[in-house]
Amino acid sequence: MFPTLNTIFLILSVVEFIIGALGNAFIGLVNCSECTKNQKISLVNFILTSLAISNVSHLLVALLDSFIMGLPPCLLLTNKLAKPVTLLWRITNHLITWLSTCLSIFYFLKIAHFSHCLFLWLKRRMNRVIPGILVFSSVFLVFDFLLLETFNDLFQNTASESNLTLDKNLYFKTLSLLSLTFFFPVILSLMSLLFLFLSLVKHTRNLKLKFVCSRDLSTQAHKTAMKMVMSVFLLIMVHFFSVQLANWLLVVYSGNEFIKFLMLAVYVFPSGHSFILILGSNKLRQRALKVLRHQKALKKENPLPLQIRFQESFQR
Repeated sequence: MFPTLNTIFLILSVVEFIIGALGNAFIGLVNCSECTKNQKISLVNFILTSLAISNVSHLLVALLDSFIMGLPPCLLLTNKLAKPVTLLWRITNHLITWLSTCLSIFYFLKIAHFSHCLFLWLKRRMNRVIPGILVFSSVFLVFDFLLLETFNDLFQNTASESNLTLDKNLYFKTLSLLSLTFFFPVILSLMSLLFLFLSLVKHTRNLKLKFVCSRDLSTQAHKTAMKMVMSVFLLIMVHFFSVQLANWLLVVYSGNEFIKFLMLAVYVFPSGHSFILILGSNKLRQRALKVLRHQKALKKENPLPLQIRFQESFQR
């Protein structure tokens, strides 16, 4: 990559990392302070805090990957770093995907209204069902590790034979198999969104039969939950397709340096998700507005000392 493109690529990666880290750090601090104040942690606070930590970890891995691609190959031992970075990438990607799915399931079980016995059973045992889903998802993570280890050995054997076509075919097969484990959380998120929509339709129909205004608290909660789940689902799909497209194009068009800029789309999910959570949650949104008002008040109270300090430092 040309030096100018190198600099632009790394600057954009750092800027996206800082934006995502600030949003997720704010969510983590708010939830941790609330847990400390109440001396207990609720299920939603556990999911949000774990998701914030996982998003920051994923952003760190993505930033490391950006530096590996942006810096000259002679400065880094790419072959030695490729395997641990790939493993860290799979772990953090697995965590943010499944935690986002668990958040969608939480909104569905918390807001939706159905009379089916299975739904009522899941709703009563929500504090056990969602952690159980996280534990069950570790099966897919172990499968990813075994698959990566197997194809890594095969890839090294074929690479030693200098068969580039076979290497690419093996690489594409590995990506295809690894992407299969991603469809399970996507299906669960889509089902949560679908059932929330059906619950909203059913609730609205019941209100019309009773001649009640549709602007009640339950309807607003349904609509808010649907917006949150829809946003999470769309971000997951954008994240999945951007990662897959970048991985495929980096191999097919390995000589094209502009393809590396596709990796910047990887930051969209962990960065954008945090701001969607802040805007969608009354508690987080009010805390964020309170922080912004406090900063504006500090600037209005002490404008002169800051100006004097700036002038003194400039004269020095």
